[in-house]
Amino acid sequence: MTAQVDYLAVLFANTSGASGDLLGSDEKELGQLVWQLVDLKNKTLGRVNELLIKQELCDLTEKQEEAEEDNGSLTDSVSTAANLESALNQFHLTLTNEVNSIGAGTSVCLCTDGQLHIRQVIHPQAAGKNLLVPECFFSFFDLRKEFRKHFPASDLKAVDVHFMAESLNLPVDELTVLDSSEVLPREAAVQNVKAMASIALALLPEPLSHTFLYPERVNEKFETGTCSKMEKVCDNSVIRARGLPWQSSDQDIARFFRGLNIAKGGAALCLNAQGRRNGEALVRFINEEHRDLALQRHKHHMGNRYIEVYKATGEDFLKIAGGTSNEVALFLSREDQVIVRMRGLPFTATQEQVLAFFGQGEGPTEVCDVSGGGDGILFVRYPDGRPTGDAFVLFSCEEHAQSALKKHKEILGKRYIELFKSTAAEVQQVLNRYSSAPLISVAPAPLVSMLPTVSLLPSPGGVRDCLRLRGLPYTATIEDILTFLGEFTRDIRPHGVHMVLNQQGRPSGDCFIQISSPERAFMASQRLHKQMMSGPRGVNCRYVEVFPCSAEEMGLVLMGGTLSHTPTHTHSRSRSGTGLSPPPCKSRRLSPPTYSFAGAPPVMSAEAAAALYPPIGQMMLAPRTMAPGHPYYPASTQVYMNYAAYYPSPPGSPNTLGYYPSPSHLPTPPHLPSPGGLVRMPGLTFNGVKDLISAVQGYQYASDDGLAMHAHGLMHTHDPARTLLTQSKEWVCI
Repeated sequence: MTAQVDYLAVLFANTSGASGDLLGSDEKELGQLVWQLVDLKNKTLGRVNELLIKQELCDLTEKQEEAEEDNGSLTDSVSTAANLESALNQFHLTLTNEVNSIGAGTSVCLCTDGQLHIRQVIHPQAAGKNLLVPECFFSFFDLRKEFRKHFPASDLKAVDVHFMAESLNLPVDELTVLDSSEVLPREAAVQNVKAMASIALALLPEPLSHTFLYPERVNEKFETGTCSKMEKVCDNSVIRARGLPWQSSDQDIARFFRGLNIAKGGAALCLNAQGRRNGEALVRFINEEHRDLALQRHKHHMGNRYIEVYKATGEDFLKIAGGTSNEVALFLSREDQVIVRMRGLPFTATQEQVLAFFGQGEGPTEVCDVSGGGDGILFVRYPDGRPTGDAFVLFSCEEHAQSALKKHKEILGKRYIELFKSTAAEVQQVLNRYSSAPLISVAPAPLVSMLPTVSLLPSPGGVRDCLRLRGLPYTATIEDILTFLGEFTRDIRPHGVHMVLNQQGRPSGDCFIQISSPERAFMASQRLHKQMMSGPRGVNCRYVEVFPCSAEEMGLVLMGGTLSHTPTHTHSRSRSGTGLSPPPCKSRRLSPPTYSFAGAPPVMSAEAAAALYPPIGQMMLAPRTMAPGHPYYPASTQVYMNYAAYYPSPPGSPNTLGYYPSPSHLPTPPHLPSPGGLVRMPGLTFNGVKDLISAVQGYQYASDDGLAMHAHGLMHTHDPARTLLTQSKEWVCI
């Protein structure tokens, strides 16, 4: 817009929830619209209009409802609307009629106090109800930014109607100032509109001589596009959204962030290690201001699911959406195309076969032509040229794409083909995954073969005495799980709650629980399946799926594997119907309740130990096996290499713990109450004796006179030469 508009429609939107800087952050319904027309050429003000929206979900306070008749004199026109759609249409019609009745000009643009009224209230609520927004709501002037053009020293976050009025020497006595968390009274909204109209008029005459040019724009639709790995992406413009429905697309993400301007091709859905969507997405906005507004939509809802929104970096976005292949860039260069992903293609499939697959059909509605013919097909291949069985196909419009998706699981050759609607970012991500190192590291396949002498997994016929919980809230804690299990909590084995983390180290929503018997596990799954679980403080309820499973299946997942329809280890067994497919864990830890210490080899001869470390050397002679039945480490040979979390916490991690027991037939050293051993824990941080004693709770240790603090760890009082301390930051506990 290169010329100043004829009229400004100063608009104020009021909800039944928070106001001020928190307006729209709580998803409360729009309850009031107040506006006043400003004639910029004649420098006059029009009448004040008020529109009340009375709907079931709009919780106008009783005080507001009682004051409707009394406050009618504050405005020149008061009307009501039954719902949001009729309110927006009625506003547009009333505004248009008022402008036409004056006849001095035709161009009009909205003007608001900040961005929230348009971007965080009107557009998100209309998108949530699938409503078409009138054209007038896609451009507006931000009065705060217009004011700062003449007062640049003022902080934009500190600028409000009260501040602007004071700076322009306008009366501010009537303005009501409330906390942002409070509901704004109806009369206060009218006062704000009148003050904003006065501020707009005060900016027009000399010496300011302000002109209203270049309004803010709201993107009407999301533009798809490509992103190069060489492109520079600002860290302050990217967010990560979690908890998306698996079937959501980039258009669904754009609808969730409606009102905010997403950069071209800025919605990238993330894939897990199996190439399937994992419910996360990275979104890139045009600037930091829109990113900050997106963060205010944390835990807003997409359908029945709440979406978590966090900050991310430009590097995170480029890992998912960036690409370097010229072939992919050429394929995605055709704009306004709809992409469909094909999965499960025969390795010998050709372009002609794919074209014939989409070209066959009994009626004209079932035939869907591929855009560009063979150029609209992109086969995914390994670096050595071998096909992966995946391909992407372009269609010219949404109608053709929907017709193509109806061929889901039809036969090509001797295989059924899976079809999914895809995005440009998913094309880049899949190509990056197959043409280079995986973006998401996968646990090494030969974990089982690395330990051939240890029986890691039960036999294939193992009993189903474990539970798998799927769909837990991401904020669920161990206490929430125990509360959910109710009476079955007493059936949990010691250290039998295992939570699985995703590749970013966050909860994946999966959990395994070891139960005392298969009967109790089956009974728990029958009673608790699809029951609701509340997150912390009773919010964010979700239903949780509960399945019985075997220790074999649990062990395989906790070791970093996955359970699919095909066997993944030496035990040949069908896994169909288990529904077990969590992402592999990132960190490798040991599950405390299911291993025992193997006998340690002799460290040195009795004579050498006695000569070097008297009397401690007597404890480092021929090692003995730890007594069975210890409350923290029950005897077993099962090992979980890719374990993520556990309950309750064990006293120490075997990765950093070396145990050197002493033989029971030797005399007890004078400073020890009973025969003991030496425990070395290298690599632990130096936090004092209290933390160390807390770490080894449940074990019998020497009295305090047997321990001494040193700058690099602990030393024994009978070892003044500090010969036990071989490394810095090393604990020695006797």
